[in-house]
Amino acid sequence: MRDMDELFAALGRSGFRSRFRLAGKEAQYLRQKGLAKILEHARDFISTRLADANPPNDGRQTPMKNHPVFIAQHATATCCRGCLQKWHGIPKGESLTQEQIDYIVEVIARWLARQNIQPPNCIREERC
Repeated sequence: MRDMDELFAALGRSGFRSRFRLAGKEAQYLRQKGLAKILEHARDFISTRLADANPPNDGRQTPMKNHPVFIAQHATATCCRGCLQKWHGIPKGESLTQEQIDYIVEVIARWLARQNIQPPNCIREERC
């Protein structure tokens, strides 16, 4: 697994990875649900779609749109086992450990936070 600062610098140099931005309905969904709920979704997606040693449809299991986590996965190269191996040093052919899942979710969290999606204006303080 890579140092986060080094990883994000490398991702920023990738034309493909750096083109991803959170906007439209995915940004709105993040605003509505909040980061904590979206990261629950991320953990679930990673656990069900990537954690197996040889996940079904590897390389094609992560959609390119319709959820903020999917956008973040492509932006951070956490979308398939091949990208996890190439970009993060997490080997293919072995089930993900809890530590690796935690790392992947943290990478996604960091990317989402960098998108600077602000919650909607709050009417009452306790709803913020």
